[in-house]
Parts: sequence; structure tokens; C-alpha cells
Amino acid sequence: MNFSLKISALFIAAPLLYAEATPPASLLALSKSDRTLAIVDPATNKVIAKMPSGPDPHEVVASTDGKYAYISNYGSGAYNTIGVIDLVGQKALPPIDLGALRGPHGLMYVGGKLYFTAEAAKAIGSYDPATQKIDWILGTGQNRTHMVWVTADQKKLVTSNVSSATMTFIEKSAGGGRGPGRGPGGPPPGGPPPGGRGPGPGRGPGGPPQGDWDETIVAVGRGAEGFDVSPDGKELWAANAQDGTISILDFAGKKVIATLDANVNGANRLKFTPDGKLVFVTTLSGPDLLVIDAATRKTLKRVPTGKGAAGIQMRPDGEIAYLGCTPDNYVAIVSLKTLEVLGHIDVGPQPDGLAWAIRP
Repeated sequence: MNFSLKISALFIAAPLLYAEATPPASLLALSKSDRTLAIVDPATNKVIAKMPSGPDPHEVVASTDGKYAYISNYGSGAYNTIGVIDLVGQKALPPIDLGALRGPHGLMYVGGKLYFTAEAAKAIGSYDPATQKIDWILGTGQNRTHMVWVTADQKKLVTSNVSSATMTFIEKSAGGGRGPGRGPGGPPPGGPPPGGRGPGPGRGPGGPPQGDWDETIVAVGRGAEGFDVSPDGKELWAANAQDGTISILDFAGKKVIATLDANVNGANRLKFTPDGKLVFVTTLSGPDLLVIDAATRKTLKRVPTGKGAAGIQMRPDGEIAYLGCTPDNYVAIVSLKTLEVLGHIDVGPQPDGLAWAIRP
């Protein structure tokens, strides 16, 4: 074989050496130090591909069809972009330019829309991949609006506001019309997701302002950051990093109904198991994963995971939880049946945000 043929053969074989096809169900994991997104095959727990994430990646979410991933480039307000990854093609696409909405962090993908927080702007917004525009913005007036949760009908949202020690319940006003960001006659969700700059605050694509919203601010503990809503939609649990407590709120009543002295100083994330029976809480300043019985509100177990952990992701089948153990540079695999660590996945140094991508 001559030299030119050797070179050609090398380039043909190279993709097989570094990547496999993205499986229909994938675990997505960010490495903050490497600035990469890893695609992990949950059947083998092996990384099959890595793509550049953009600067300071913190959270990641997948589109409903499992074809794209979106990554918040946080930087505590230094950045104003959301990275976009083609999961099938395993390549980075042009990022979404948020303009003046700096410090994106929390992400959720609902109804064909990407919802995000903009911490430095004290705001939340939504991005429509179909039109490649930011089509809705709403201010919270709270300090460090960090994480966001959205109902399936897009008419109720909740944010955690770390430095204000509050949760904000946001609800479409009576007679307010459709959910955020789509005026009458707007295009359906879908289409390619490269980045784009949106219209003015509160306007759908080419439509009028999207009605009124009511905001209810509820005081919780200091440093409220990670939170989750129970699968039945009745309760919201928020972990308060500075107080080391957990606030339990009645979702419909928008009020605190209990505060647990859980000793979770430095708490980072909180998540219900898919069946709603257990609550997991990670902390970056402690060696254990806290597991709470949701019904009795009592600590069930503390699972040693390393020096600390951040992101939590539950496998949809309710068998496994994954933890981004940032100080230890691995993702821990935890059995939901035995509540023991089964192994680790190396996705790169300082893993943090985790997500599922499922293609139907």
C-alpha cells in the first residue's frame, strides 16, 4: 500500500475509533473542565462520543425527539449563549445567542420549547427551535434565578432564586390565552435548531404580547437552588444550601408546609425517583447522597459517593440514578433498589449536568 492509500484508509477508519452511533436512549453528561458533552450508552456505561459544549457548561437538556441537546453556558453572568448539539450527527451546531440575557443556567424542554433562566438578567425565557427565536421573556425581580420547572401545558412555571432565598410560582392569568411564546397561528414545533436572536420581550413570533402572568414569591431557606416537583404534582421540595434544610411546599397552595432539618449544607440538586417514593439530595460539600422517604419525610439512608456531587439524573425505568460527582471526576451509578453505588463512568473532569435523550 502506498502512502496516499494509507492516509485514505486512516481517515475512513478514524470515525470508528472515536465514536459509535448514538443509541435510541442515551445518558448525556457534561464535563466542565473539558468543556464537552459526552454521550453515554446506558447499556454498557461507555462513552461513545464527545462534542464541544461551549464555555462553562452547567446544565443540559434534550429535545423531546432526542435529536438535539441544549447546554447552558453559565459563567455566573459572563456568557450569554446556549450550546446546541446534534446528537445523531454527533456534532456541535451554532449556539443560541441570548443577547442581553446573560448567565443562562436552568433548562427545561417542554412542548417544543426550550425554557431557560438568565440569572444575571433576573429573568426566564423560552426559545423556539422552529423559528430560531427567543419568543418569550419574563422578569422575576429575584436574585440569582437559577433553576426552572415547567408544566406540560406551559401555563405554570417555578424558579428557584438562590440569593433571594425564594421560590417564584408563575402562572398564566385567567383569560391569558395560550402558553408562553406562541401567538395565534404560530408555526408548530420542530425544525432545525441552530442559534438565533429573538424578538422583543414578551412577544411571540410576529404576534402580540402573550398575555399576563401572575407571580407568587414564597420565602424558603437560604441558598435555595436544587428543587423538584413530585410526580403527582402535589408537592415541591427545595434544598436550601446555606441552611442545610429542605423546604416542602404545597404546589397548588403555593406555600411552605414543612421544613426538614436535613443537614444538607452545600446542597446542589434534589430529585424525586420516578415513582415518587424517594427523594435524592446531592451536596458539593459532603461525601454522601441523602435519600429521604417522601411519605414519612425521614432520612432513609446516606450513600457514600465520594467527595461531593452535583447533577442527578434518574433512568426512566426507575432502576438506576446517575450522579455527577464533580470533585471526584466521575459519574456515580446508584441502584434505586439497593441504594448502593454500582460503579463509575469517566466522562471527563468535573462532571455536572446530566440529561436523558430518547428518540422514539
